[in-house]
Amino acid sequence: MHNKTIINTQTVLLTGTSEQHKRQELKDYFNQTWTLYESLFEIVNNDEAYFKKAEPLLHPLIFYFGHTATFYINKLKLGKYIDSRIDTHLESMLAIGVDEMSWDDLDAAHYDWPKVDTVKDYRKRVYSLVNQFIDEMPLSLPITQTDPAWIILMGIEHERIHLETSSVIIRQLPLADVTPHDNWMPCLDDGESPNNSLLSIAGKSMLLGRKDNDQTYGWDNEFGEQSFTIDNFKAAKFLVSNQEYLEFVKADGYQQPRYWNEEGQGWLAYTKATMPRFWRLEENKLLQRNLSSEILLPLNWPVEVNQLEAKAFCNWKAEQSHATIRLLTETEWYLLRDNINTDSPYWSEAPGNIHLEYFASSCPVNRFEHNGLYDVIGNDFQWTETPIDGFNGFQVHPLYDDFSTPTFDGLHNLIKGGSWISTGNESIKASRYAFRRHFYQHAGFRYVESNQKPEDMAQVNVYETDELISQYLEFHYGSEYFSVGNFCVNGVQQCLQELQLTHRTKALDIGCSVGRATFELAKTFDHVDGLDFSARFIQQACTLIEQGEKRYTIRTEGDLVEFKSITLAELNYIEIADKVSFMQGDACNLKSQYTGYDLIYASNLIDRLGDPKQFLSSIYDRINTGGYLVITSPYTWLEDYTNKDNWLGGTKVHGENFTTLDGLTENLISRFELIAVKEIPFVIRETKRKFQHSLSEMTIWRKR
Repeated sequence: MHNKTIINTQTVLLTGTSEQHKRQELKDYFNQTWTLYESLFEIVNNDEAYFKKAEPLLHPLIFYFGHTATFYINKLKLGKYIDSRIDTHLESMLAIGVDEMSWDDLDAAHYDWPKVDTVKDYRKRVYSLVNQFIDEMPLSLPITQTDPAWIILMGIEHERIHLETSSVIIRQLPLADVTPHDNWMPCLDDGESPNNSLLSIAGKSMLLGRKDNDQTYGWDNEFGEQSFTIDNFKAAKFLVSNQEYLEFVKADGYQQPRYWNEEGQGWLAYTKATMPRFWRLEENKLLQRNLSSEILLPLNWPVEVNQLEAKAFCNWKAEQSHATIRLLTETEWYLLRDNINTDSPYWSEAPGNIHLEYFASSCPVNRFEHNGLYDVIGNDFQWTETPIDGFNGFQVHPLYDDFSTPTFDGLHNLIKGGSWISTGNESIKASRYAFRRHFYQHAGFRYVESNQKPEDMAQVNVYETDELISQYLEFHYGSEYFSVGNFCVNGVQQCLQELQLTHRTKALDIGCSVGRATFELAKTFDHVDGLDFSARFIQQACTLIEQGEKRYTIRTEGDLVEFKSITLAELNYIEIADKVSFMQGDACNLKSQYTGYDLIYASNLIDRLGDPKQFLSSIYDRINTGGYLVITSPYTWLEDYTNKDNWLGGTKVHGENFTTLDGLTENLISRFELIAVKEIPFVIRETKRKFQHSLSEMTIWRKR
């Protein structure tokens, strides 16, 4: 039966014939999403529960309750669609979720969470602002990625993602903290599970990837194209049910290391798990935790596990059946998906337990059938063998450059098909979402029998090919050109020559880009934080630490490239790698934990800030007395980055030349002593025969 209390959970089309109608449609979609999200949190029956760490690897619920609202303000401000913020403190604290590149960000000591009523009031203010923005923003059809309406859709689809992920956290709260809700009623049907079997699927070659002219909103990793060739294989008729998985548990599958890969064995050793997270044994009865209740284990519902558990089951199943059993790949899922000849938002009725159209939980695995296969979409997401990566031609959206790129690390695997709570973009055929393999979502799995290795289905480019990123990797770690020394190495050496350090405990490299100066500073300081606004830049440094190597291509001419590689060993950074920490951060809105520094090094940053004076005034309190602030910049002021009214120099004042050094002095001299001024040259390679040769002025300031 349909869940009649939840409606309009499908995304909107980018096309239309009436701008007035589309504006109202966007507004309705925003308001319905907002209401649905807040309805989910009504399940939580006390404020204290918002601050519990229900999932140790994620923030408490209070973060996610406010995060989806701050997202609108931060993106509209970044896109220069609004002039001012609503609450700078909340918009910094609640801006960035779990950064899986550094677990240190989960340290509870770093966060002084706001009260629930504070966040509720903030959400009301954002709600009013966004509704007014939708009423007044310019709108033309079709909506494109450069339109303000795209940012609104980005915020809506972002909140719908967190509708799902927040429900997983609520599912892990103590039962005493939740109350069943009329809008969130689970399925009541259960029973014995049907026997699973394998169906033959014909292989073929496929081309995946969205086109720029697709009619619905898409995330960056969905665009581009890539070809795949899939051999014939057999796919399980049903998702693996609780009953089928219980056989693995009863066979002591969690106690047999041979079924678990190295990562899975490490996870087992850490968690001491003996069964899926949402199961519990009480008085010889197995129970399952749902969103707001606990029931006897429904044997014919899909099991919900992480990818490591799903892989272990497949290895056990392979041993039992003497066949090559594994998880399906992303492309194999697409072959199964071809059995459904419609897609959201075009269907009138969901062809699976998805969109909240039926239940606020999973349901029996034999409910929704298409050509012999069940639950191709919906019920639960399906873990795959496929680590997420961008398709050929992948490009980030400039206002959300860290949606996908932090997951392109080989540690995040795709989940496909959606779950009962997947709405909006999540239910579209082209959608691509990935999580760490030890994470839990409303996700289960389907196994396949195939002799084809997942890595043989497509050629994956392991080299960084983004031209901007590659230029900066070469600038930081690559060759020297025209006898000009490495800018990062030389800059750090030049500044250290002038410092009389009494303490060398902690330094901050703000605007660190891809991280070379951070490593260089770690030769002198006990710990160095590297912060940059761009997650794409930060990811390069993190990959270098985690894998010990970073590969990239640099353009020679036209479409021709040169392949390059750097390693921690060649750079002599192995022994200092544990002294650095790379994180994403906004120089003009830093989190409170970034303080107590003996040196703050701001290289080629000041002329790329929206409000450099605000940065200079706020940075003072983050430096220890007697500590140093080092600023280097070629002073290439551009209104693309900084409104002219905010330039520190390069202008006429009272008819006289006013340099950036004049501006720095005016803003710093009352609290800092100017120690030295130097010129640091640098060269950036664009192609084999085109270079930028610049001079950066270094000013060194000691805190009074």
